Amino acid sequence: MIATTFRAGAFHAKSVLVSGGTSGIGAAIGEALAGLGASVTVTGATEAEAAGARERAGSRIERAVALDVRDGAAVAAFVSAMRSLDVLVNCAGIIRRGEEHDPGVFEEVIEVNLTGTMRLCAAARALLAEARGCIVNTASLLSYLGGPLVPAYSASKGGVAQLTKSLAGAYAADGIRVNAIAPGWIATALTRPLQDDPMRSQTILARTPLGRWGKPEDVAGTAVFLCSPAASFITGAIIPIDGGYLAA
Repeated sequence: MIATTFRAGAFHAKSVLVSGGTSGIGAAIGEALAGLGASVTVTGATEAEAAGARERAGSRIERAVALDVRDGAAVAAFVSAMRSLDVLVNCAGIIRRGEEHDPGVFEEVIEVNLTGTMRLCAAARALLAEARGCIVNTASLLSYLGGPLVPAYSASKGGVAQLTKSLAGAYAADGIRVNAIAPGWIATALTRPLQDDPMRSQTILARTPLGRWGKPEDVAGTAVFLCSPAASFITGAIIPIDGGYLAA
């Protein structure tokens, strides 16, 4: 089982849906699973994001489409049109750094990051039960720590962690495993303002034992593991991928 987890074709004939898979961590996970033989569909918030993913040189993604995870009817219709589904990866997320103390902005972030995750999980449950498949949600380092400038993001990611544990128990009888990755400081467009701030970046690196910003590919390997047979007895887990930040 372990020897075949990352072999070529390990996910052959598996159907994968990655929300927020047009860029960043989601794109890295989608490409990793496609590289192992999966049929991967990624979604972005806009058609422009989906088109960018379709046009990306060297991409092995089978399909990239626009899907607004705030639209419950659209999510339900999209998933119901799929013939099968083995893996759901929820990576759709937004952050509004410095604006989230406004209740309206706070609600918007929760609606995408937390409620959007729940919408997709609920819509995909029947298909995943048929396949005895799995879900990987995206929590965060801020599931554990507060974020003074991002109260909505922090609250949403804390909610994703608790949602993951709750659905792991609720979906176990269907044979569906539900786990979450909790990325730390990963070099993506979402963290670009922090990377570009020398003082903030140095503060982050000083506390990170491995001494560097993470890459999306660092997160993808853990996600692939959680989707694989090697993780067949793991459900309800939240796995930090943070270069040791939480342990420091």
